Amino acid sequence: MEIKLGFGNVPKPQYVFVSREADHCWYMLSEEEKHIPIYDKALTGVITKIECNKVVETKFGKTKKTDLHILAEQPYIIRSGRDSYFCKSLLLSLDILTSEQLHQPLTIAVSPGDKKVVFCTIYNPITYQTVQINWDEHNEIDLLSLEEKVSHKINQIPKSPSITNPELRGIIMAQTDIYLKQLGWNSEQGRRYLQQKYGKRSRRELNDRELVDFTMTILEILCTQENRFMMNNLAG
Repeated sequence: MEIKLGFGNVPKPQYVFVSREADHCWYMLSEEEKHIPIYDKALTGVITKIECNKVVETKFGKTKKTDLHILAEQPYIIRSGRDSYFCKSLLLSLDILTSEQLHQPLTIAVSPGDKKVVFCTIYNPITYQTVQINWDEHNEIDLLSLEEKVSHKINQIPKSPSITNPELRGIIMAQTDIYLKQLGWNSEQGRRYLQQKYGKRSRRELNDRELVDFTMTILEILCTQENRFMMNNLAG
């Protein structure tokens, strides 16, 4: 992946919002808050975190959302309404998967229902198999309990490494190279950080989950540095 030098966008996760429209089911927002339709129906990547029952301030007031963090060719956050059909079908699907499966690449797909309804279907991108959920009595779902179960499985780091996907690791390594370059870290600084946090001197020694965790941590450091720089400029 080529590193683009010079001016560009701030390296931060791209939010993806779920909404049933005439020809698409999700969208992004431009810097001017304009909707950018996403016509593709599926996003494939590694789930890195989930935030459930999250209170978010919108132009209509405070509301509860679910944020699913996914690392693909760049970090994405899929935001959906906590009580939406998309969110419930997403959580039911994630609940079926094992901890090991949850830390493998997965495909999150949208499908339109009646009126404004959008459903979520999860696929295995290698076998093309879908995660079959039982949608009966969905109104009786103990949502809080379901959120806690799914959050526990996703947000904990597994003790053993997951099955390696060389192509995906290559994408993640290239993305980390970009963040490290923008952060201004040299090889020795990177090795020191890896040694302190993971007890390893090279990214190639990290298992899949550690590699994703390292990439997201570097991104957070970079975003914090960028925000501090902007605040200092405003103060000056």
